[in-house]
Amino acid sequence: MRPDAPARQIALIPGRWISIGLLATLIAVMAAMLQTRLTIRLGEPATMIIGLAGAALAGLRHGFRDPRTEAQRIARDGAEYLGIFTLICLLGAIASYIVAATTSGWVDGTLHRLDTLIGFDWVAWYGAVAGRPWLQVFSRAAYGSIFVTPAVLLGYFAFTGNAAEARRFIATFWLAAVLTLILFWFMPAKGALDYLWHGPIPYMPMSELYQAEIIPLLRDATMRQVDLGAIRGLVGPPSFHSVCAVLFIAAAWRVRRLRVPLIPLNLAMALAIPVEGTHYLMDMILGAVVAIVALIIVGRLIAMPAAAPRRVATAV
Repeated sequence: MRPDAPARQIALIPGRWISIGLLATLIAVMAAMLQTRLTIRLGEPATMIIGLAGAALAGLRHGFRDPRTEAQRIARDGAEYLGIFTLICLLGAIASYIVAATTSGWVDGTLHRLDTLIGFDWVAWYGAVAGRPWLQVFSRAAYGSIFVTPAVLLGYFAFTGNAAEARRFIATFWLAAVLTLILFWFMPAKGALDYLWHGPIPYMPMSELYQAEIIPLLRDATMRQVDLGAIRGLVGPPSFHSVCAVLFIAAAWRVRRLRVPLIPLNLAMALAIPVEGTHYLMDMILGAVVAIVALIIVGRLIAMPAAAPRRVATAV
């Protein structure tokens, strides 16, 4: 018996749907790169490492396509989930450069005014972190945990054989990333640190000033190559960290054993987002809305009888 007893049945998103979605995304990103004349530095060590890692995961998935043992099945599923999720992240990061290159103007003034209307003082929030070294350590660790939660979730789904929840999580993440990039095109921002803070910077957040520095270079075609080893997700608003926090909490909530470690972790990440991501509160609110919309769409999709002919147990 697996660690979690099945409590209900949900539709299994067909693997071909995910494959088609990934292929369409890859083609769209490649076409957009040609249109914007952006290229990837193929000879860089990071690019080769990513390629080798992808090949290793693909080989593992193919080699254990007909597993003879439970360990082989876990390895197969883990390689599949991690490979697909990583590819989505990579394509999303590259796409953010493409989108940024085609944007114009900044919406920081509007975002700041909206923050003021709802009573959020970004400068005070930043000052609280900048004046407390121990809080900086906490803030950086929480913000960086964005890589931890999906690894735990996908690893758990592979271990328990819960393909339905794994595919649901991956599909929701993919859709949320697409929605985020679409909205980003309409409302590019430099970031709260660049717009609101004047004078010497007492504490440099993890996101630094990348938005304000890189986007103008992409717009005037000064930057034409993307180094995968130094790539930065140029998204905001909406805050994609906020998108992830909501998605991760929703996924963890459906697995009883993961609620205690993952939900507080992602709440902590949310608290770190304004400073470490240099995001306005409105960025975060928009990110939460995007995540909720993606959750609703995928939730309704898997609830359609014709959408997935097979239903499988999901552990909670």
